[in-house]
Amino acid sequence: MEERQDTPATPKKDAFAALRYKDFRAYLGMRFFFTFAYQMQAVVIGFYIYQITHSKLALGYIGLCEAIPAISIALYGGYIADKYEKRKLLFMIFSVVLLASLTIFTVTLNSMSHWVQAGWVVPIIYVMIFFNGVARAFYGPATFAIYAQSIPKELYPNGSTWSSSAWQIATILGPAAGGLIFGHWGITPTFVIILILLVIALTLVYMLRSYPPVFIPKEDIWQSLSAGIKFVFHNKMMLGAMTLDLFSVFFGGAIALLPVFAHDILKVGSEGLGIMRATSSLGAVLTMLAMTRFSPMNRPWRNLLIAVSGFGLSILCFGLSKSFYISLIFLFTEGAFDSISVIIRGTLMQLLTPDDMRGRVSAVNSMFIGSSNEIGSFESGFTAELMGTVPSVIFGACMTLSIVTITYFKTRTLIPTRLSDISSPTEKKVQ
Repeated sequence: MEERQDTPATPKKDAFAALRYKDFRAYLGMRFFFTFAYQMQAVVIGFYIYQITHSKLALGYIGLCEAIPAISIALYGGYIADKYEKRKLLFMIFSVVLLASLTIFTVTLNSMSHWVQAGWVVPIIYVMIFFNGVARAFYGPATFAIYAQSIPKELYPNGSTWSSSAWQIATILGPAAGGLIFGHWGITPTFVIILILLVIALTLVYMLRSYPPVFIPKEDIWQSLSAGIKFVFHNKMMLGAMTLDLFSVFFGGAIALLPVFAHDILKVGSEGLGIMRATSSLGAVLTMLAMTRFSPMNRPWRNLLIAVSGFGLSILCFGLSKSFYISLIFLFTEGAFDSISVIIRGTLMQLLTPDDMRGRVSAVNSMFIGSSNEIGSFESGFTAELMGTVPSVIFGACMTLSIVTITYFKTRTLIPTRLSDISSPTEKKVQ
């Protein structure tokens, strides 16, 4: 039987414990470069489409085009991730994303400006975003399973912090680089860098070891999928965390409207947009680095409610701000509170999920949380078109705070729960 790791277990109090595992480092690098490219592309496409259309609803359609396939086939993506070898699956996923980005690069070349004049560039971008959504339906479950097998279970909290920190650092550098390069040199050089980063991420996939399936289906696909759904809906803490995040992100999706704030309200251009996107991620990554020493998992459910409340208040204050620098402060706190939520939810997901169901449970999580960002983007664009940009952000923030209040009264019995009280179903069977 193949050894699970290439280094011996390290003490849990070692802040770098998870990084001592080669496979985890390869996973971390892959996730960093992929997220960097993905975030860079997101900020550039958002600003580019708004420049062409001047439509807030067009920004919402970006999220909708990605969310529809991501939600529609998420459960099947989880089934495939459980059933097949993960490294080969990731190679196919990254190839689709690379091809989609290459297509967007081609139709937005300065020498092919007739695409814009003919009105074809925006529909083509939407189609490529749709294919990205298809790829993402498989990406989340596959990486969730690889993470779980790359480090020992006792290092999940430490690994979750490093994994989320890498993601947040990429979301700092990606939007900032995308906004600055797009503002100074245009969309073509920006997409050249995006393509290079995606090739690096694809190369890092080859550095991962083979991850054979731990799930051999003995029933048909529908029974397998329903088993994953039933597991989530019968776990009160997991379901509560997913539901809380779903609605808070859905209504608090002000990030989708940052191109409008940068272009029309604060008037800071694409460079300012990159700074705004990066500031949110800066707050997140600094908080996550602090959490490598000070874990929020001592009372996870209590801390999750506090974090989502802070997230809602930050969005509310951002919507009311008319100053670029004050807006940056609240974007920073929004990112900080959101990062606490991400760490807690990610750790709970890993601890509560049995090994043979990781792909399917991650798929359900993706339907709840991963796509809530895109659907939230559509909700933000739609409500901004109806009631105005600032009122829509204030409305979303108030709804987020209302959701937290309702969740508090529905889940008060979970508030005293400590991390030591939580164990996975696999551990319970052993006991």
